[in-house]
Amino acid sequence: MSEMWGDAVDASTISGGGATPQPRGPQTVVRGPRAERAAVQGEGEPYLNLRDLTVAFPTADGVVKAVQGLTYSLELGKTLAVVGESGSGKSVSSMAIMGLHDPKSTRMTGSIRLGGREIVGLPPEELRHVRGKASAMIFQDPQSSLHPFYKVGDQIVEAYQAHNNVSKRVARKRAADMLGRVGIPNPSRRLDDFPHQFSGGMRQRVMIAMALVNDPKLLIADEPTTALDVTVQAQILDLISDLQQDFGSAVLFITHDLGVVAEIADDVLVMYGGRAVEHGTVKDILGSPLHPYTWGLLESIPAVSGESTRLHPIPGTPPSLLNLPTGCSFHPRCEFRKRVPDDLCTKELPDLVARTDQAGRVSRCHLLHPDLIFADEILPRLP
Repeated sequence: MSEMWGDAVDASTISGGGATPQPRGPQTVVRGPRAERAAVQGEGEPYLNLRDLTVAFPTADGVVKAVQGLTYSLELGKTLAVVGESGSGKSVSSMAIMGLHDPKSTRMTGSIRLGGREIVGLPPEELRHVRGKASAMIFQDPQSSLHPFYKVGDQIVEAYQAHNNVSKRVARKRAADMLGRVGIPNPSRRLDDFPHQFSGGMRQRVMIAMALVNDPKLLIADEPTTALDVTVQAQILDLISDLQQDFGSAVLFITHDLGVVAEIADDVLVMYGGRAVEHGTVKDILGSPLHPYTWGLLESIPAVSGESTRLHPIPGTPPSLLNLPTGCSFHPRCEFRKRVPDDLCTKELPDLVARTDQAGRVSRCHLLHPDLIFADEILPRLP
């Protein structure tokens, strides 16, 4: 868990009191592997440390400020979910951790430390040794991530031999073992199949096998269940959780689905307009959020009970990263901005600071007593 955040979630609903007959919104469910890995987590410095990370892309129309001042930490054995709408900076920040941005067209400042090693400014040749070994990434669309002209076994073998001086026979055995470990039947035979011969869920399992073949300490999953149906999605989440326990990896899970967040995460980072606006434990963020943007995300989720209730979507659209609003980037869409005196939301960017007595509960908002506003006004209208 982050160096700033609280304890692991217990098996309870997050509807704000526990006495509500029908739970509202996503619910935190601690499955066996997650509960066990929280108990065996070792002490020590967090494996991943981001400090004041800024990523910008100069274009003909101006500078795209994709990530601004992002700071967080992630320990081995823990899962951090990064949530937000498209354009919030989730994927850009994760690609920075992997060193996938072209330095010729990217302005990057701040610090990314992976296992005590600084990633920002690392030469490309050294970054290639980090990718796949210290950190690995599962991309959103396995169909476009796997090469269609090469057998899946050859692609996994290549990833393994890039970091291990072994023969192809040894590498194929390792590849077959990994395919079996992610639940693909007849793994030795399926090594010789092409990506199009696998279903969407099976292709994602191949991507997970390729990502974990070198035992990386950090696994970044960039919306790995978006294109999958609900049943396969649950299987992939279970698989990632089980493999995390086996490998002891830290998992950075990027998603826009708060149901997935409630299922898999220990901690949550909410991003908007390239900045972190709130973070804390999954129980706190989903059960008693402090930022109006997080409230809007929760209000956009249909009722789990199947009841016909009216949703309250967030009005407007995400801001342009070329021309962010002054002050708080969320103020043009926030229904509570007029409660802040002197029109401060439009003039001054709020700091990311602690807003309650709970350790590690921070948010970026000018509102006074957001916990009371959530309990009195937002919670009663959640689906």
